[in-house]
Amino acid sequence: MSEVIAFLFSTMTGFVAAGFIGSFYRLVTNKPPSFQLTSSSVAAQFAGVLTLVFAGPNVILRNALRAQVFENRPPMWLFFSALIAMVWSFLSGVLLLSVIIAV
Repeated sequence: MSEVIAFLFSTMTGFVAAGFIGSFYRLVTNKPPSFQLTSSSVAAQFAGVLTLVFAGPNVILRNALRAQVFENRPPMWLFFSALIAMVWSFLSGVLLLSVIIAV
């Protein structure tokens, strides 16, 4: 498999995982995932951080698109946010695929 295809496969795996976990979080809590952890218990904060480890690209892209539409941010803001989300998705995709292959 070429390096480009492996990169794309891992990145898409990370994006799909981010979307799935973000949607599941929204289904359970009835609010979108956010980087603001306001829970008072340690267990809920730990679960929030664990959720954000994989749903982070979803949160970044949602916030960047909202800022582009509502706050009229420059297009480079959206580009760099998408770049950060892509790298994050690649890394989480590599982790998930490594765990799947190891099992």
